[in-house]
Amino acid sequence: MDDSQYGTRDKRGNWTPNETLQVAPYWTGQWGKMGQFLVGLVWPWNAFHMATAFLYLWFVIPDRETLATFSWDWALWLLFVNMAGIFVLYGAIEFFYYVKRIQGDRWRYNHKFPADNPSDVFWFKSQNLDNFLRSFLTGIPIWTAVEVFMLWCYGNGYHVFGWVDWQDNWLWLAILIFLVPAIHEVHFFCIHWLIHTPFLYKHIHSVHHNSINPSPWSSLSMHPIEHVLYFGEVLWHLVLPSNPVAFMFNMHAVGYGALNGHIGFEKLEVTEETAIDSHAYAHYLHHKYFEVNYGADGIIPLDKWFGYWHDGSKEADARMKERFRKKKERLNAKKARQTPAE
Repeated sequence: MDDSQYGTRDKRGNWTPNETLQVAPYWTGQWGKMGQFLVGLVWPWNAFHMATAFLYLWFVIPDRETLATFSWDWALWLLFVNMAGIFVLYGAIEFFYYVKRIQGDRWRYNHKFPADNPSDVFWFKSQNLDNFLRSFLTGIPIWTAVEVFMLWCYGNGYHVFGWVDWQDNWLWLAILIFLVPAIHEVHFFCIHWLIHTPFLYKHIHSVHHNSINPSPWSSLSMHPIEHVLYFGEVLWHLVLPSNPVAFMFNMHAVGYGALNGHIGFEKLEVTEETAIDSHAYAHYLHHKYFEVNYGADGIIPLDKWFGYWHDGSKEADARMKERFRKKKERLNAKKARQTPAE
């Protein structure tokens, strides 16, 4: 496929899409775009997360009676399945698009590949190995621990308002499932902004941001405390009237779905004429500029409301640089006040 029809490449070889990012059309009154927006919201990624949630509930998760008693048998089985699932999904994209490089650098935002740029900030000077190990040593175990806790709560009926069933509450649960992306955006924005405060960034979030040029294995490469905050999103389902289908969908949207912002390509070519949208650009800009797009997708446009939105345009670049300039002036003024006159 010819990516030059959809974007431009600068002198360094980095590719930028022609179309700028947009918040959800219901915020701007562009109702004619709602159909396209809803299709993109569901297909293919959220449909995939829902499908895997059902597969887990049918073939992996034991019955409610078994869940009522914690057992290493079912907990370790769930850990194994999560590790296998991440290895297959993330590993397949890493292998075909980063190792074999089947589409070269077409649609790739940063033309450089992490494997070609060793760095001392990573374990063994390798971003891929560092990110892989952090994902499997802490990321997936913490994801599984939160999942086990939620399933144990369900098995014992622990919930602020009580678990609800589909037969009597199908309309609410269907609405809740469609609200999951919005729940994720609000939760992610809040914890993401929090860990960008200076102390927490230095000691926690900087681990993730070592991957300035992210790739699939970067998705779950975080400090353990960030893992807890990130996967803790699903705890909202102990407050909202919910059901295992809804919270497992949410679990997979943050577990498997962490991949989306770190693919590094605008599209993944499946055939010569077919490609899958990655929805990675907003979060790629966050990794590039650090202090933009904390929530990113624009379903609930908190970034835009609070002045952190970057849509990829030159105008957004100018606004960001002006914000950085004013921030630097404030820091310099504060430093001057704290420095005693000679």
